[in-house]
Amino acid sequence: MKAMVLDKVIQISENSKPLRLMNLPDPVPKPDEILIKVSTCGVCHTELDEIEGRTPPTHFPMVLGHQVVGKVEDAGSNAKQFHIGDRVGVAWIYSACESCELCLAGKENLCSQFKATGRDAFGGYAELMVVPEGFAQSIPSVFTNEEAAPLLCAGAIGYRSLRLTGINNGQRLGLTGFGASAHLVLKLVRYLYPDTDVYVFARNPNERDFARDLGAVWTGDTVDRAPRDLHAIIDTTPVWKPVVEAMANLIPGGRLVINAIRKETSDQEILSKLRYEDHLWMEKEIKSVANVTRTDVREFLDLASRIPIKPDVQTYRLDQANTALLELKSQKIRGGKVLAIS
Repeated sequence: MKAMVLDKVIQISENSKPLRLMNLPDPVPKPDEILIKVSTCGVCHTELDEIEGRTPPTHFPMVLGHQVVGKVEDAGSNAKQFHIGDRVGVAWIYSACESCELCLAGKENLCSQFKATGRDAFGGYAELMVVPEGFAQSIPSVFTNEEAAPLLCAGAIGYRSLRLTGINNGQRLGLTGFGASAHLVLKLVRYLYPDTDVYVFARNPNERDFARDLGAVWTGDTVDRAPRDLHAIIDTTPVWKPVVEAMANLIPGGRLVINAIRKETSDQEILSKLRYEDHLWMEKEIKSVANVTRTDVREFLDLASRIPIKPDVQTYRLDQANTALLELKSQKIRGGKVLAIS
């Protein structure tokens, strides 16, 4: 099979091509696994974190990609849930132990044996991949392959982030950064909480324009103050400055939810500007989002199909993965980026 492969941690620049196209042996499913012929795979900021070493793969070479849509090509002897030809998706959660206290409590995203697709096991930047059958998801027929891919991570993690804000209809929500995940959250909010106003903070003027097109009542730069204090804010950026700025925009008792797997270390000095009396006092909260559960993915796909929520996408060939990643790092974003593989 053809795959775009990462051989080592490397900093992405205009002159670098971190992934190389190569032929790998076709994977063979184990008894509890299915083999998927990959149709599309979303491109996520987490891939930048993997490539640049903030959350590096557990081994090399690695096939990245954790927003995978395809058809079942083969199945192991114990895999009975799906049939050959069924369309399925694979999200960031590749597997968990399913037997520890956290898994049994529905918190498999926190399991010590959690494995991530494209970080701990080969992902979807390839023509084929295998996955434990219980961690694959049915894809609703309302979505095309290109539309479905971003829903598996950007959508599902956005859904989890929104639930963790604890926001109620009519309260004010902020979104810091406006890429693949945030634009789906805004669409979700307009359906679930029709009386909730959404305020968007983004450095990129194009992202602010996009947010207004989708219904944001106000947009501003990351350092701007919203015209009204907000009940909750979801931060989807990889840096620390928006965290400090967001805390100053919260009402007393407000909550910031950080939807990022890692924060860059180069700007940590910004934390020295975090002042308890201005940013944290009055029972303000900061909560992180760690991974997703299968339930998050399943519930969001069902909800998105009923609304329906369809992401704006840009498509690339498999061999253009480096281009898509460079554009993502350079903030050339309007919706989600998707590799069309087969």
